Amino acid sequence: MSKKLIILDRDGVINHDSDAYIKSPKEWIPIKGSLEAMSRLHKAGYLIAIATNQSGIGRGYYDLASLEAMHQKMQNLLTPLGGNIDQIEFCPHLPNANCECRKPKAGMLIHIIKKLSIKPENTMMIGDTINDFQAATMAKITFALVKTGKGERTLRQGQLPKHLPIYADLATYANQLLR
Repeated sequence: MSKKLIILDRDGVINHDSDAYIKSPKEWIPIKGSLEAMSRLHKAGYLIAIATNQSGIGRGYYDLASLEAMHQKMQNLLTPLGGNIDQIEFCPHLPNANCECRKPKAGMLIHIIKKLSIKPENTMMIGDTINDFQAATMAKITFALVKTGKGERTLRQGQLPKHLPIYADLATYANQLLR
């Protein structure tokens, strides 16, 4: 069996999001069940990666060391549950930078897929925004939306295709997938 990859958006999928940005490990608070879901997916043989826009760095709200500390906290909470993150990619650029890595562009997703040597057809992305959906579409990978984070707001905007799989949260997605 060939390896399968699940790429997760971070803020709003794994941890609680804030329109004021998540700027420190103290503000990084996991959504109930998300870390357990990541652990179950890992134990079931899925590679787990994260692709996250982090323009708060470009805006000067926090620095690279703070971002690394947030990611270390996430891994420290995940390890005792038997979970692992295989790859984390982030875009520190401002929305107007026109970089290739910032979602809705697919740069981070394509980089993860190549680095982990996974075929796009064996890759799934879970996100909570239209930008996540657009990036997955550009990368030619399957996408599912979670209602956590900005998911409900995204659904109300009515820009997503009708057939799109929608889950209450990451835990519900993992439960359905591993059933």
